[in-house]
Amino acid sequence: MATSNTGITFKGNPATLTGTSVSVGKPLPQFKVTANDMSDLTNENFAGKVLIISVVPSLDTPICDLQTKHFNHDAAAMGDTAAVLTVSRDLPFAQKRWCAAADATNVITASDYRYRTFGEAFGVLLDNLQLLARAVVIADKSGVVQYVEYVDEVTNEPNYEAALTAAKSLL
Repeated sequence: MATSNTGITFKGNPATLTGTSVSVGKPLPQFKVTANDMSDLTNENFAGKVLIISVVPSLDTPICDLQTKHFNHDAAAMGDTAAVLTVSRDLPFAQKRWCAAADATNVITASDYRYRTFGEAFGVLLDNLQLLARAVVIADKSGVVQYVEYVDEVTNEPNYEAALTAAKSLL
């Protein structure tokens, strides 16, 4: 698999990401991740909706917690025509626990732990850590990517305003 996203750092150190970068105007890569109830989630589960994919290393870290809470709050205002999917390599049980503790009912959390293909398909696999780098990808209702942000420093938050503006323009 090709290496992508040079210039990304993790705690100030250069990070090597494996996979293929997602590009605006291209179809959303096919994915299969594991939901909190251990069922599979794929692109087809979100057909006909604007899909915001929020990628985080781990929900049990402060910035990932903030990012997911932020998108959970914003998802409530977007209604049924949009979905927010947060993907990490946390186990589904940990994600379910986090959702309950954070009262996160508007965002769907899913894990790349089982199939381990999401990270490479989206170009966000931190090769040396086997975690996912921080990114936001937004696809329109027909599954075409309309917005991509690979956060330059994995420990920083994404540009929420730009992502939400892009998502709302697709509703």
